[in-house]
Amino acid sequence: MFMSADKLVQGVMIGLVFASVVTWTVWLAKNIELFAALRRLRSAFIVISGERSLDDAYAAVGSRRGILPTLIDAAMLELHLSSDLADKVGIKERIATRLARLEVAASRDMNKGTGVLATIGATAPFVGLFGTVWGIMNSFIGISKAQTTNLAVVAPGIAEALLATAIGLFAAIPAVVIYNQFTRSIARYRALVGDASAEVQRLASRDLDRAEGRVRLPKAAE
Repeated sequence: MFMSADKLVQGVMIGLVFASVVTWTVWLAKNIELFAALRRLRSAFIVISGERSLDDAYAAVGSRRGILPTLIDAAMLELHLSSDLADKVGIKERIATRLARLEVAASRDMNKGTGVLATIGATAPFVGLFGTVWGIMNSFIGISKAQTTNLAVVAPGIAEALLATAIGLFAAIPAVVIYNQFTRSIARYRALVGDASAEVQRLASRDLDRAEGRVRLPKAAE
């Protein structure tokens, strides 16, 4: 059916097959990325949850990859820059602002690549329908030229046209399902990043409350 279809319909089918390949490629790559990021974050979070200070947390996970060491670095940098100030409330607010921006950046980075799934899910059925309409139109033109409505003449062209719609659905349905799966998984990742950020803020607050009059400079930031 593909070989006997109109050139435009063939182009539509090839484009939809390519979109399906893109969908499954994104699924594989993003699953690996999410699994690795969640594993690193959970492991590091468990480690720092029992630490008493940012110094201890930095010593425990500072050499690891992932968002949590970055959050600790940002908190320690703000403590270092504010080491000559005594306003603990202001320091805590600035730390919270830095960490919030990092949370947003981590979420944005994790969302990269998923937008194409939404695009494929929304447009693939209509692209397939366009191929079907074009194919059926050619079939009717063939009917008028052949001066017959014999099913043997009409059916092949219509079947070729409908194949484009079938391929469009084959590309669109997995894209929508996978996009929804990633939406839920990234929401869990974002929530865990928020928990990690809150833990870093608690450690920074604890360090500040231990200080006497001035902010204690974390050793790792010196």
